[in-house]
Order: sequence, then C-alpha cells, then structure tokens
Amino acid sequence: MTLSRLSLAQFRSWPRLDLDLDLDARPVAIFGSNGSGKTNILEAVSMLAPGRGLRGSAAPEQARQGKDAGWRIAADLGDHRVVTQAPPDQTRSVALDDKPVPQTALARLVRVIWLVPAMDRLWTEAPEGRRRFLDRVTLSLMPDHADLALAYDKAMRERNRLLRDQVGDPGWYRALEAQMADAGAALTRNRQAALSAIMAAQGPSDAFPAATLTLLPGEGHADDDDADSIAARMAAMRPRDLAAGRSLTGPHRADLGATWGPQDMPASLSSTGEQKALLLSLIMANARALSDQPVLLLLDEVAAHLDGDRRAALYDLIRNLPAQSLLTGTGPELFADLGDAARRLAVEKHDGRSDLAALS
Repeated sequence: MTLSRLSLAQFRSWPRLDLDLDLDARPVAIFGSNGSGKTNILEAVSMLAPGRGLRGSAAPEQARQGKDAGWRIAADLGDHRVVTQAPPDQTRSVALDDKPVPQTALARLVRVIWLVPAMDRLWTEAPEGRRRFLDRVTLSLMPDHADLALAYDKAMRERNRLLRDQVGDPGWYRALEAQMADAGAALTRNRQAALSAIMAAQGPSDAFPAATLTLLPGEGHADDDDADSIAARMAAMRPRDLAAGRSLTGPHRADLGATWGPQDMPASLSSTGEQKALLLSLIMANARALSDQPVLLLLDEVAAHLDGDRRAALYDLIRNLPAQSLLTGTGPELFADLGDAARRLAVEKHDGRSDLAALS
C-alpha cells in the first residue's frame, strides 16, 4: 500500500495542494526555503495516524485562516480513501471509504513514523517526551495500544477528579482502579513487547549504532504488568494520592532508557551527534520491524543535522526500508546521494501561502 495522492485545503500555509505521486513508492525529497511549507506537508501526512500529528497541535491551530476556520486532508492509500477534517467549531473527524470511523481505525490502516528536529532533545528532556515516543512506536506495532491508552486515561481522569475533590469513600475508587489496572497492565506488556521488537530489528551499522532499550519504572512502578498488583498498589497509595490531588503510580509514569556500545553508555550522557545517531537507529528499526505492514516514514530536516558520511549511510538505509518515505530539506543538494532513487518536490511561499513549484 502506498500514498498515491494527497489533497489539502486550508491546512497551515497551504490554501490548497493536490499532490499526485503516480503510484510511485520511491522516497520523496521535499525542499524549499525555511517557512515555505515543507513541514506542513509532513504534518498533514502525520494526520493519517491517530492523535495530533507530528507537532502535537490542536485542530484549530492547524487551520490556515485561524482557529475559527477549518481544514481538510484527503489521501488515497492503496485502495482506500481517507478524509480527515476539522470544520469550524467542530472536533476532528475521520472517514474511511466514505464511512465515519474513530481515529483509532487509522492505526490499523497504515503505520506512520516520524522524526522532527524537536525530537533531537529526546534523551535530555523530561520523561513525558520519551513516553510519548515509546507509545508512538508501540502503536505502530500494536494498533490496540490506542484503545488501551484511551481506556486508561479516561479512568485516570475520573480517579483524579475524585482525588481533587477529596472524596474519601473507597467504594468510589475500586471500579476505576480496576479499569486502570487492567488497561495499564496491557499497556505495559505492549510497551515491553515493542522494545523487544525494536531491539531485534536494529541492524549493525557504524553510523547508526544499536541500543539496549529498557522500560524504566520512574516513580510509579510503571514496569509492573500484573493487573492485581497494580490495583493493590493504587489502593494502598490513595492517602498519598489524595494529598497530591492526582495519581502518582501506574504506567503513566513510565520512562524509556537507552544505552549503547561496549561500555553501555547512557544515551543521556552521549554527545549530541551520538544521540541523533541513536534516535535514527531506533526510527529505522521501527520501520524495519513493520516489514509486513504499510509504513509511511516522515523525516523532517534530517539531512541538515548529519555529516556527509552519515547522510549517505542514512540514504542507503532508507532505500532498503519496507516503507514509503518523505524527507524535507532546504535545498536539493542535501539529497544528491539519493540520485535517481528518489523523487524531488520543490515548494515555495508567496504572500503567506505555500505553492508547489515542481515535482520531478
């Protein structure tokens, strides 16, 4: 399955875009000056997955004409037609082959993986960023992960409301804690299985070393995958949680750990270049682990942050991945090593609107 056509209306800087990829599965290198709308194309493609896309933006923020306007994205994916839109004053909706479906249905249609410059701080930022990254990886491998996360978050919000209101009756908590424990145990098992799959899919490469990945419990015993144990801990933690006004234990406190090399160097203590190489290694392994699934790989401004040798090594990996890839950069020279193995899309911006300059 490939992305053969993409149409945008009033999305970010694009008043309209109709991009016909002619059923061509080669990587597409998108280039143009800063602010020309390159990343906006990748963000639109990332909206073919559940959630808020690669920028994590709310739907009103993505409308070209402001939060009181709307936007529409349509895509042909293999034999399927996907339309997702956010009309004015309405939440985002999704239709698959003209039938309304929940966002989670997208996870079963195509796997969307992305890397953006903001993720370069993955190993040094707060655990929340690494947890989001881990859950995106897990979702790509196990589409049910989205439904489990929704069930867990819904029950936790209700429990947190009781905690904030200082409700002391244990009867109000038991059912919610049972729901959190069941969904949380499954979430943790999914995360552990995803880490195993990613490590198994890492390829030996001097440019992009393999990493040992671990699910860190943080402060909330977030590596516990036994539902009875999770429920018992939540019950025991109620006095402390009441004092804090929120749930302090569970898989929502998980963190991702990574070490590499013969000395087991922690990623957080590695150089900036090594951290970038490790991140790329994981992204490539994620795509490789999905060899039996349709994959869209989105790499934003990735070439500008690599030296010539690593850039060439990355392009070699991309050419051999079982994925359809879209890359962005400021100029065509950044993609010279791809040669005829890629298509090139030039974009430019005039009077605040993005336009397609050429596709070759």
